[in-house]
Amino acid sequence: MQESAPQAEEPMIVKYVEKTSTGIETKTLSRYAIGYVLHGTQFLYDGDKRRVVHRGDVVYYGIGRHYVESLPEGPHPFEQILFYYTQEDLQRVLAHLNVTYRLKITNSHSCEACRNSSLVATEASTVLRTFFQNTNNYLKECNFHRDETAENIKMTELVYLIASQEDGCIKNRLLCSVDSVQEVFEQVIYDHVFKPVPIEVLAEKTHRSLTSFKKEFRRHFQIPPHKWYVQQRLRHSRLLLISTTKSISEIGNECTFPNTSHYIKLFKRAYHMTPAAYRQQHPMLIDRSGESEPLMAQAE
Repeated sequence: MQESAPQAEEPMIVKYVEKTSTGIETKTLSRYAIGYVLHGTQFLYDGDKRRVVHRGDVVYYGIGRHYVESLPEGPHPFEQILFYYTQEDLQRVLAHLNVTYRLKITNSHSCEACRNSSLVATEASTVLRTFFQNTNNYLKECNFHRDETAENIKMTELVYLIASQEDGCIKNRLLCSVDSVQEVFEQVIYDHVFKPVPIEVLAEKTHRSLTSFKKEFRRHFQIPPHKWYVQQRLRHSRLLLISTTKSISEIGNECTFPNTSHYIKLFKRAYHMTPAAYRQQHPMLIDRSGESEPLMAQAE
């Protein structure tokens, strides 16, 4: 799922197969994605929570950085199908459904689980399970290889199946990603998580005044920009501590903290222990039985 900026030749539909667990991985998406787990289990790490995605679950991945761990199912490898799309792709599909089929789409859903969330997972409906299983059969036969028309047809079918269902989290996140202005804002924000860029420059890149940028940022992320960026960098460092053997100074540098002592100070303020102590005291990630278990006792 690792992506850079999307290119025209990049496929819209991809099947991922992992025969062994590679631990927690950082996935950076430059496009939105709707995924379906065919076999195995996936863990999604979000702050102090770990969400379990089971076989038969459908997942929405927003633009930006995600922390995931994919586990095979016994002797069977982990398998997942992902539909990647841009805001322009979704607009085109929705316009086609409206003009050609007079599809009227409603969306009144709102809940804490998906409000401004970049990750949403839920059990797939029978219709969606059948759709993804059929898509898997097509992929086995390489019917989508370099076939843009076939991909667009399947994407249209997927959007229709989600948009015509009752209002829910996946439908809400799919339809919210049609907002081109919001997409540009999100893309700029996530592109600069590990770049020491002044807020004034970020405001300019999102075509907003500094006051408007701060207001929009707080509305979207609930906290001020500086605090959010520090939080994201600390979260990333925390996963590096438990999933790599990199030194504390290497991790602090990779997460763009000005120096190691400053990194340790911020980490201790947020998590009430040093990075070294956190690395020693958190072997519980090996325990994979929790549905959405806390990684730490303290809240951020």
